[in-house]
Amino acid sequence: MTDLLREFQQAAEDVRQIGSRPDNDTLLKLYGLFKQGAEGDQRNAPPGFFDFVGTAKHEAWARLKGMSQEEAMRRYIDLVHQLLA
Repeated sequence: MTDLLREFQQAAEDVRQIGSRPDNDTLLKLYGLFKQGAEGDQRNAPPGFFDFVGTAKHEAWARLKGMSQEEAMRRYIDLVHQLLA
């Protein structure tokens, strides 16, 4: 396991310790970066029209298409550290 992957997994655990709930834009950014870092480009069909939360999550992840998993991991780690500071 690489150091980056270890840091990414630690950040995924640490994110639960954020004191106050971040705003929705930040939550969607966290979600998209996590999914891109963990799985790579979004390949699923978008959810149904009335699934507003699912659609927002899908779009947050899809916006990162083409970003390397390593870059997404680094950005996720940085964002978690900012939120914990």
